[in-house]
Amino acid sequence: MQMKLVYKKMPLEELVILSQKSDYKALEELIKREQKNVFATFAYLSKKRENVADLTQEALMRMARGLANLKNPKTFKSWLNQIVTNLFYDELRKSTRKPVILSTDDDQGEKTYHTQIPDYRHKPMEKAMSVELDKLIKDEILSLPEHFRIAIILRELQGLTYEEIAAATQTNVGTVKSRIARARYKLQDGLKHYV
Repeated sequence: MQMKLVYKKMPLEELVILSQKSDYKALEELIKREQKNVFATFAYLSKKRENVADLTQEALMRMARGLANLKNPKTFKSWLNQIVTNLFYDELRKSTRKPVILSTDDDQGEKTYHTQIPDYRHKPMEKAMSVELDKLIKDEILSLPEHFRIAIILRELQGLTYEEIAAATQTNVGTVKSRIARARYKLQDGLKHYV
């Protein structure tokens, strides 16, 4: 039990270094810390909800397999986001080759994952409005072109710097800033009737 607490309190960089030295408990803690962020990123990036869990698992597997090759543990976050971005682009390329198949089990043809943190202080009406607004924001993000969506998610959800986003998307910093500004404008414009 004491060992688990030691790993939980370790800084991210130290966990990466121990994981690179085949410390499987450190790798386990690293995966636990990152899986929610990776899942949330794919949930916002991918329009196909049924693929989010598989994409998350594949990204974490690639992270675990490739961790030994990471030269600078300080760049772990941007390196992991590069894996996520590349995996998302791979999935986009595959999906353009496959016909869209709708499930007869679901009325909308698309399964949705709802991740909500309960807030017991809100009254039911406030809660309903909050859930509705969250869905509207997510729908607006999903309606953005992929390059805008990736840039805004890496900036706002993952907290990456412009330079890290430029490295992850293999573009220059000016392009990243432009895409984020345009994505924010499109989101504001799309949500102006609701917010």
